[in-house]
Order: sequence, then C-alpha cells, then structure tokens
Amino acid sequence: MSFGCFGWLQCCRDKNDAAQSQGDVIAPNNVRLFSYNSLRSATEYFQPSSKIGGGGFGVVYKGVLRDGTQVAIKCLSAESKQGTNEFLTEINTISNIRHPNLVQLIGCCVEGSHRILVYEYLENNSLASVLLGSKSKEVLLDWPRRAAICVGTALGLAFLHEEAEPPIVHRDIKASNILLDGNFNPKIGDFGLAKLFPDNVTHLSTRVAGTIGYLAPEYALLRQLTRKADVYSFGVLILEIVSGKSSSKAAFGEDMMVLVEWTWKLREEERLLELVDSELPYYPENEVLRFIIVGLFCTQAASNQRPTMKQVVEMLTKKVHLNQKALTEPGVYRAHPSRRSGVGALSEASSSQARKGKQSINPNVTAAQTSYEGVSEVIPREIAAEVWKLQTAKTTYQKHEMQEQ
Repeated sequence: MSFGCFGWLQCCRDKNDAAQSQGDVIAPNNVRLFSYNSLRSATEYFQPSSKIGGGGFGVVYKGVLRDGTQVAIKCLSAESKQGTNEFLTEINTISNIRHPNLVQLIGCCVEGSHRILVYEYLENNSLASVLLGSKSKEVLLDWPRRAAICVGTALGLAFLHEEAEPPIVHRDIKASNILLDGNFNPKIGDFGLAKLFPDNVTHLSTRVAGTIGYLAPEYALLRQLTRKADVYSFGVLILEIVSGKSSSKAAFGEDMMVLVEWTWKLREEERLLELVDSELPYYPENEVLRFIIVGLFCTQAASNQRPTMKQVVEMLTKKVHLNQKALTEPGVYRAHPSRRSGVGALSEASSSQARKGKQSINPNVTAAQTSYEGVSEVIPREIAAEVWKLQTAKTTYQKHEMQEQ
C-alpha cells in the first residue's frame, strides 16, 4: 500500500515539475509532457554512451524513465518554426497516428528552447544497423525476415498515405528510419517531423528534406513533393534489403553506378539474381525476383508511372501479374557528376527523369489475376530533347529562386 502511494506521489511530482517548468502550456490529449530534468536523468545527463542514433532531425538517446520504462529520446536539432502550443498541437496529431508498423510517440518536452520527443524503445535499433552497419555481422537476417520487413514497412507507409488524418508524406524513407523490435518487426520512425522545422533546416543544404541515395529525382531537383517521392524511396529500400548493400554508400561496376542503375543493368542482362546478398544462405528465387521487380516499379523516373503504396502492398503479398513490358528505366538523382557517359553523365539526374510516358498502373487491385499494365507504350524521345527539358526546368527554377531572394 505504501509503495502504491509513493508511486502516485512520484507521478504527481513529475506532472507538477513539468507544468511548473513549462508555464501555461496545455498538454494535448495523447501527449505526455516531460520536464527537461526528468529526461536528463533518464539519459544520465545525455551521456555519449547513451546515444543510439542521429540524423537531420536530431540525436537519439536511450533512456530509462523513473518507472523503469525504456524509451528513445530524440533531441531535435533545430528550433521549431511554431510557438509552444502550436508545436504541441502538431505533436498531438502525430501521437494520434497509430499503426503496428509505426513507431509510437509517447510524449515530449517543450521547456525553454528545448524541443525533445520521447518514443517507444525498439530493441534491435534500425534496419541500417542490423543489415548495413555494425550489427550486420552479428545478426543474420534470413529471407523470411527480410520479406516481412519489406511488407511491414509497405503497410506502415500505405497507412500514412491513405488512412492517416491528415495524410502524411514521410519525405525520408531510408534504412535508418526503419526500426526493429525484439522480433525484427519493422516500424517507421520520424514520420510527420518535417512539418516541425523551418523550410531551410533539412538534411541537405537546400530546402529538400531527404537523404542522398533515396531521393526521387523530381523532388530533389524540382521540389515536387508527392506521395510518389516516398514510393521511390521505398523502392530503393527494397533493393537494399535484397542486396544487403547501401544505396547511399556503395557504387557498382566500372561506371560507379548507384544501386537502382546497377539493378536495371542486371535486369537488362538477365542477371538479376546476382543482386541478391551473398550472405543469404537460402531464398525462394521467384519471390526474391518479384520483390526486385517491385523495387524497380517504385523507382521509375516518371512519378505518375510508380504504383501507390496500397498497390505495392498488393504486389508484394498477392500473386498479381507484374507487367514488365510496362516497366521503364529508373530515375537517378546525383549530387555530383558520375563517370558514366551519355544520359547518365548529367550531374544531378539521369535524363530519363524528364521522360513523360503515357503508361499508368491499374489502380483497381482486387484479385490474384489483376495485372499492372501500361495503357500504352512509352513514347520514344531523343536524348537531347530529354536533357534539354530537364536542364530548362532546372534553370527556370533557379531563376525563380534568385528572384525570391
């Protein structure tokens, strides 16, 4: 009985501390307010040894609350563009979005200039760590686990796009933002955070929020942000999961191709299975090939030819027919010039980004017999015309930027 009373008094003390330190802040329904001192104690004064991750939005620490709950504490790296109550309203919106494949936001701290988010803690850290990083030698992700990670991530992203209120475009789907619980079930992290920052505080020196290697060309170059930019990033993620290689770090072949280019080349040469991670002891070839083809459908240069995430879920989980005749070359964003000649020599994107085919993906996916077929063939265009179109669009955009400044 005395222990229960102590626990109740401790809980009241936490709430009073938070309320006193944060003034007249009104906590939204589903957001738990933490004081800065309580989070500092949870992380042992933000010890470097407690750090478990980081990125454009901030540094993440592992913490233990007073009740013994393990949490992930993200210290945001930039001042929010909103006032305190507006910030909390946005946080409340994020906390209301719940799905088994989304990381759950528990609460936050808005004390003084501090903007800190508190999330559920996931034991196996990120997919980047387990598959591509320091833990890759310790943990072998067999094919069933990899397939489940692809499908679970697709389900979470489809929920953000189609069912969340309001719908959310993540902007930064990548391996380090896919977290894994104790059973290696995937959960998408950092969704909704882009709205909390000024436009000029992002992962890049431009206003584009995202990570090199995952950026859809139309978003990277022209800042055309739609759900299809997430679809592109997810397609890259599938190829990473199959290959065990990082799209943002690895280069392939003599021409130093990026992962999506290399995959396309292997497809043209009918060598797609060479993409598969050599660490995989066994895998069903037909299923793996299906996943690779889905990744290529997602990374097509023309955004209107990419499937929706709802369609992607169908393509990964049901025996729908994938019409590879409708598949077109992937788009590639380059931060620096490549060694490739011809089309790929564009310093920031493959010229295929400018290609505007008339194909579309059948949106009515209901049965195993459904086909993802193009309505018509891609209209061929001269490479020079494609390059000119892309460069003209970029030049026009840069002039517009200079006029705004």
